[in-house]
Amino acid sequence: MPPPTEELVRKRTSEDFVFGRVIGEGSFSTVYLAKDVHTNREFAIKVLEKRHIIREKKTEYVTREKKILLTLGSSCKYFVHLYFTFQDTDRLYFVLTYAKNGELLQQINKDTCFSVECTKYYSAELVLALEYLNAKGIVHRDLKPENVLFDENWHILITDFGSAKMLGEDKSSDEENQRRRKYSFVGTAQYVSPEILNDAESTCASDLWALGCIIYQMLTGQMPFRGASEYLIFQKILKLDYEFPQSFDKNAEDLVKKLLVIAPSGRLGATDQVPYKSIQEHKFFRDIKWDNLGPPPKFFNKSDSEPEMVIIPDDLEPGLDEEKASRLHFEMLSPQTPPRKKSEPNRKITDLNQEEIEQRLELQKSNVYHELVEGNLILKQGIIEKKKGIFPKRRMLLLTFGPHLYYVDPVTMILKGEIPWSEDLRTEAKNFKKFFVHTPNRIYYLEDPDGYALEWCKAIDEVKAHYYPSLQDS
Repeated sequence: MPPPTEELVRKRTSEDFVFGRVIGEGSFSTVYLAKDVHTNREFAIKVLEKRHIIREKKTEYVTREKKILLTLGSSCKYFVHLYFTFQDTDRLYFVLTYAKNGELLQQINKDTCFSVECTKYYSAELVLALEYLNAKGIVHRDLKPENVLFDENWHILITDFGSAKMLGEDKSSDEENQRRRKYSFVGTAQYVSPEILNDAESTCASDLWALGCIIYQMLTGQMPFRGASEYLIFQKILKLDYEFPQSFDKNAEDLVKKLLVIAPSGRLGATDQVPYKSIQEHKFFRDIKWDNLGPPPKFFNKSDSEPEMVIIPDDLEPGLDEEKASRLHFEMLSPQTPPRKKSEPNRKITDLNQEEIEQRLELQKSNVYHELVEGNLILKQGIIEKKKGIFPKRRMLLLTFGPHLYYVDPVTMILKGEIPWSEDLRTEAKNFKKFFVHTPNRIYYLEDPDGYALEWCKAIDEVKAHYYPSLQDS
């Protein structure tokens, strides 16, 4: 990757970019596809709300991610590159590589599982990436298919270093971070190594555990450790409780077994004098040329494997303010909504004629959640934390005509239930993140990690008004 030009390194503001669409979300950040108004070059811009960072005490995470991205630089092609950062009164901006072909997880879900050839290729790219991290003394600690992206040529780009660690940094600080991680776990539980669960010191071997999980998932479409709750998943991880399907490639099985080892030092590659030489010499990779992996498998040249191209409309103005951020977020939550030439002021989420409904239902067929909503039109969707018991459940909340409020496990893609509708249903926003849905028999405690609780309440209230108009007149 060429070094940034003078145009790239000069001081920037949000007015230098047209923000076109939300393409990703984190616990306290939103990632936008944006276009440089001077060069027309596309970037992924990670925007972090300062008030969220301060309130959630995430300043150290943000600082660490910036430091690690700068340490990685542009000398290894398997990582997103941080071109520059800037800030304004309310937000921090990280300008990053735009991964045009989406996430590894999306591709696994779309194709059910990968071929052995395809798995071998991307496993090899992951090994080379981890070898580079090892050389830099960096542990990712949250390696999973959601954090492995594809560039325009279908090579991997690893992202999201907010939970990462630099070996040799202050131990007291790291112990505090480990403690926070243990008691406020955020992310996908299935890839966490035993030492992180036990609050022990994490090393580069922690990423080797995640590599074993990812290889297993690429070949089966499933994670090795599965359970009805995070607690049960954690117990399976600590007991090494998982099974291989009969059709699982035997060489890959041997490799996964040697990576999924409870003791970090016992994992294949963990004690190599030449980092990960024993992994590269494993029989699963016997036909891999490590100095030149060659082009990605032809598997990805199929037209049905190519994601829909995201295009930034030409009529958008540069800059990002509260109104633009809210509009783009709503468009992301209803991604199948065809763009309107000019939306009427105060138009409700339910203000759709029959032609619009039919058009959106047709487009919705490509939405991965379409088959779970019983043919109803999705009006709004987004990740929320559903509070019940000790462990919050990460769910995709789907508001549809019907009316319905479905909630789905986004990892297993299983419909977990729905919040029952009645004329007595009501919403209550506690703050910008937390909101309640009151029903006659239960209160549902929900949290939007990105702070759009008010928008959820507004959308649900509009659907209620659509189905129970008499209540609005009383």
